[in-house]
Amino acid sequence: MGFTIGVDVGGTKVLGGVVNDEGVVVQTARRDTPREGGAALTQAIADVAQELMEDFTINSVGVSAAGFVSSDRRTMLAAPNIVGWNGVDLDSALTQLLKLPVVIENDANSAAWGEARFGAGRGKEHILMLTVGTGIGGGLVVNGDLYRGAFGVAAEIGHLCVVRDGHLCGCGARGCFEQYASGNALLRHAREAIAESPELARDLLSRGDGTIDGVTGKAITEAAREGDSLALAAFNTTGQWLGAGIASLSVILDPQCVVIGGGVIDAGDILLEPIRAALVRYMPFAGKHPYPEIIAAQLGNEAGLVGVADLARL
Repeated sequence: MGFTIGVDVGGTKVLGGVVNDEGVVVQTARRDTPREGGAALTQAIADVAQELMEDFTINSVGVSAAGFVSSDRRTMLAAPNIVGWNGVDLDSALTQLLKLPVVIENDANSAAWGEARFGAGRGKEHILMLTVGTGIGGGLVVNGDLYRGAFGVAAEIGHLCVVRDGHLCGCGARGCFEQYASGNALLRHAREAIAESPELARDLLSRGDGTIDGVTGKAITEAAREGDSLALAAFNTTGQWLGAGIASLSVILDPQCVVIGGGVIDAGDILLEPIRAALVRYMPFAGKHPYPEIIAAQLGNEAGLVGVADLARL
């Protein structure tokens, strides 16, 4: 049995894991993400990997991070949320530190591959994954292979323009998909509903500090599970946007299934059912074009780590 290491780089932590060839994480290590980014972050990744290498014979290392990765999987072209990591030849730096082959991959691509190989998409050849959290990440598996595009930056689905001159997105454009269908969008939908109908929001407000700004995604999920009408409406609105977007993507990509991951999937069918209903409602060529299956991710926070460890094995 061969072991590889996957390292998932997040905003607050660098989490590494030893992964066997069945996609099982057998040991983990972590470091806090250095605020200064750059070389300090690269060293933190190496430190995590070296700690794991003490107890296992490792063949290769994969690194998963948010941002644009070059088509040769060596360079972080752009990492919007990490200081000093734009245009960094991360592969060379880590190979020098670890003396092992290294693969760099976008976090959503890594998660999509993890779910395709070992999670909800196992056994399927055509998979679209949406990671619905603060924003929306995307990953695409076509004919059993991860699709990365000509320049390595395919499947940035969260930045499809769905509303002309709509809400300003962090990418600099307006009307991006993630401004209407992400975890942050769920918060906005709920807060707008509270402002319009404060008399219906007493329970939801009581779960925070009593203010609209104090409402959290966790509180909305908890309230929705208990049948709160306003929280359920916020999920319904978010699900409607997701389903409509998936309908349009389906006539382009024709996936067998769409795997929904990220923090918002903790709500389960509260989110999935509105997505499925909207997919049927908004699908072009209704009744003629096949509908992809909408399913929840299975690997949770380990999807990116497991996926990039497996990509490093290939």
